[in-house]
Amino acid sequence: MAKKKGSPITEHSQIVHAPATPQPITETIEKNYMPYVMSVIISRAIPEIDGLKPSHRKLLYTMYKMGLLTGERKKSSNVVGRTMQLHPHGDAAIYETMVRLTRGHAALLHPLVDSKGSFGKQYSSDMKYAAARYTEVKLDSICNELFSGIDRDAVDMIDNFDGTMKEPVLLPTTFPNVLVTPNTGIAVGMASNICSFNLAEVCDGAIALLRNPKTSVEKILDLIKAPDFSGGGLLIYDRDQMRKIYETGQGSFRIRSRYKYDKEENCIDILQIPYSTSIEAILDSIAALVKEGKIKEITDFRDEIDLNGFKLTLDLRRGTDPDKLMSRLFKLTPLEDSFKCNFNVLINSTPRQLGVVDILKEWILFRTGCVRRELNFDLRKKKDRHHLLMALGKVLLDVDKAVRIIRRAESDEQVIPDLMNGFGIDQVQAEYIANIKLRNLNKKYMLNCVQEIEELEKAIAEIESILADELKLRAKIANELSEIKKKYGKPRMTQLLFASDIEEDVEEEETVENYPVRLVLTKEGYFKKITFQSLQGSARLGRDEQKLKEGDSINQTFDAENKDNLLIFTDQAQVYRVALDDFESTKASAMGDFLNAKLNMEKDERPIYMKVQNTYPEGENMVFIFANGKGVRVPITAYETKGNRKKLTGAYSSNSPIVGIFYEVEKNPFELMLISSADRAIVFKTSLIPVMTTRSSGGVALMNLSKRENAVVHALSDFVGTYGEPKGYRKYKLPATGVLLGDKSVEAMQLSMDDKI
Repeated sequence: MAKKKGSPITEHSQIVHAPATPQPITETIEKNYMPYVMSVIISRAIPEIDGLKPSHRKLLYTMYKMGLLTGERKKSSNVVGRTMQLHPHGDAAIYETMVRLTRGHAALLHPLVDSKGSFGKQYSSDMKYAAARYTEVKLDSICNELFSGIDRDAVDMIDNFDGTMKEPVLLPTTFPNVLVTPNTGIAVGMASNICSFNLAEVCDGAIALLRNPKTSVEKILDLIKAPDFSGGGLLIYDRDQMRKIYETGQGSFRIRSRYKYDKEENCIDILQIPYSTSIEAILDSIAALVKEGKIKEITDFRDEIDLNGFKLTLDLRRGTDPDKLMSRLFKLTPLEDSFKCNFNVLINSTPRQLGVVDILKEWILFRTGCVRRELNFDLRKKKDRHHLLMALGKVLLDVDKAVRIIRRAESDEQVIPDLMNGFGIDQVQAEYIANIKLRNLNKKYMLNCVQEIEELEKAIAEIESILADELKLRAKIANELSEIKKKYGKPRMTQLLFASDIEEDVEEEETVENYPVRLVLTKEGYFKKITFQSLQGSARLGRDEQKLKEGDSINQTFDAENKDNLLIFTDQAQVYRVALDDFESTKASAMGDFLNAKLNMEKDERPIYMKVQNTYPEGENMVFIFANGKGVRVPITAYETKGNRKKLTGAYSSNSPIVGIFYEVEKNPFELMLISSADRAIVFKTSLIPVMTTRSSGGVALMNLSKRENAVVHALSDFVGTYGEPKGYRKYKLPATGVLLGDKSVEAMQLSMDDKI
């Protein structure tokens, strides 16, 4: 039965699908993905040689056509709406693009948009800009240099997206704006991050290359010293690092904040911060450090930004050294930050990674083409005017003849052919003559025409000579750059700080309060730091006994100072470096800190040995004894690390369970007793154990083990009096076979590892 038209599909109905044609993945990428990739790279994210992305260029050109280069400011919403004729995106995206170009936002060394109203600030992520209906904008005066020659055929003009308007492919910038205006963009498979440079320095570098295309990178480095940012700051200068950026377009450098110390108020005023960070990020990091107790010199900190500009204030405790505190903050907070350079630029719609020197060369090539087109445009105009004036000169020699020809003509259409025949001129010239007013045919007018002809001939000859000589063309561009430097050049905002002038020897523990403490480590991994004052108070009250978890016992206890650093070895061949100041002081009556949680150890990991270690001198070793009868000495220098690493894996070999850990000074070796599972023992000096420079070394055999005694179960450094005289067990050559223990005691068999301090 045929299904009626418009009837619903029932469960008995059958829908016939056309078989899907399989498409190879390569074809999918080529036809579907690659066009999108190229659109993002070329039409959105990567700047071109004029230093602008399409969104910037369309916005600025719209403002130029609106007469905002010389006129009064107009509402931002009006500009945004008009920009949509070239850039069919949402108003929010266009307005956000405009905000970054404004003087009020302060992101550019030379803002392109003169603004009125609130536009937020580059150094703040929370300071939002006002809505477009409240703010007003116009083009800044420097935009004269971006649009110079655009109406004289300097660049190609193309249709907009719907073919209703024309827009420029590029702007004919008269200076290397690509290096003056910072730009960041993320495309597909590539990104661009171009920092800004000082305009005056960039002009000097471009002039040097115009005069000598073989100018070396070293010379350019002398002229364009380093990047320059609107936010100022101190750039930590490394010439080799900077040379790499100038040559390859890749690399990074560090910028730190500028500050001053107010002695009367005892506070630090931070006046400039790195371009790549924000005040919120700095405040958050300082707050975290203060909360964790890592920075104790700051009593208060606040944002004091006002009409006078940026200011972040840190109130200090009495006696704090501001320079040392700032050195620590530079290491721990974004008050010092790095800028990563990735100079990807579109050259003829092709993305290329270029260094500063190559970018300048490409800009010179681009600018030379623009100037040549402008000169050709001017040449055509002057030749056309000269052509007309030459005809006028012929007519002025016999004005009466011209009047007679016009009077005798039977109609308007006949005037032009009669003038052409009468004076031997072409149609264009005849049209020009015919349109001259009768009152202009006076002596002064004639003299002015003759003078204009002479001036035009000189100008034409000059333009032709420039077009014929590449050196003159480059000299013209160089002269333009010199004028731009005089007109718009500014002193550097970002000052240079040579890396060799920075003191790196400030230690964090200098500000740690110091006092004597007693340290306790239990077998279960609980740790206590007890002040002597607390110990004395507990003793007076008769409460000096250590509180322990049920079944737990003390592994180690010794005295230290609060400013000391501690090495904590675990049963999983790892060592943790911690500062005692990071632990809160506790009482003997408390359980203490559970180190597994405090140090973020692995599950079931247990601390078994701790040692105060502030320095790592030569001639001092860690001694490790393993259950398989082997042992090794590892120099303490093997545990020294650069930076603030708190965890070091591979502290010792994990081939066999650890039985004992000791600390030895080579000048003062001590005796160790090893006891096997069969109650056999040997005693020997630690100097007999070889030193291995590798932490993971499994060591050498110290004790011969039989099948019956398959493991070493105890390694003791304090054994005299427990097992009688060690004379019978002493060995002078290793490996050695154990001697059966004589007097054994329950207490001896329960001994734990002890420290030889």
